[in-house]
Amino acid sequence: MEKRSEVKKQPVGHSKQMEFIKYMEEKAEALGTKASKEGFTKDKTLDSILNVEMVKEKTPEEIKQIWKQYFSAKDTVYAVIPFLCALPRKEGYEFFVGQWSGTELHFTALINIQTRGETAASQLILYHYPELQKEKGIVLMTAEMDSRFLNVPGAQCLANQVQLFYATDRPETYGLVETFNHSPNEFKYMAVIAELEQSGLGRELRPRWDSDEA
Repeated sequence: MEKRSEVKKQPVGHSKQMEFIKYMEEKAEALGTKASKEGFTKDKTLDSILNVEMVKEKTPEEIKQIWKQYFSAKDTVYAVIPFLCALPRKEGYEFFVGQWSGTELHFTALINIQTRGETAASQLILYHYPELQKEKGIVLMTAEMDSRFLNVPGAQCLANQVQLFYATDRPETYGLVETFNHSPNEFKYMAVIAELEQSGLGRELRPRWDSDEA
């Protein structure tokens, strides 16, 4: 979280995707309204999902189990967690750009940005709830997606990459985030794919995508 805050304070570079990110930061409130119009929930709070006062008496492990059990029967992505992302497709990869707006992470396909510019709508939103972070040492996450463009395995792949690139001890991995934001001309798309493959996520998910799109 501290690293992410440091990145957001620094100037953004120039490129198609960088122009979109700058626009998203300047129009965060408008983005929330647009997401709502597209079927997403605006200003989604943890209290609207979970009785926070009740779980304060629980241990972190008990809270994790409650969170997982609640979402296990729902067709969505969820996680308990301590940008440019690549999504495996039947032939190659599709790139998605993620942009933070407060504790929400909005994703849209890079091709969507290139063709629609600042009007590109969110296709996936990851909601992070840090209310229990100090007391319990956990952050809860859930998501909403536009099912016209993504299915649950695809959304899960993007969510896993947030952990891969942000919650990492490898400076070369997080360095891709910094390069994308501050030195876009030096950014290598294949470096994202290489990290994804090295982590095992690419190899694990490709058979699933192949079967889904066969």
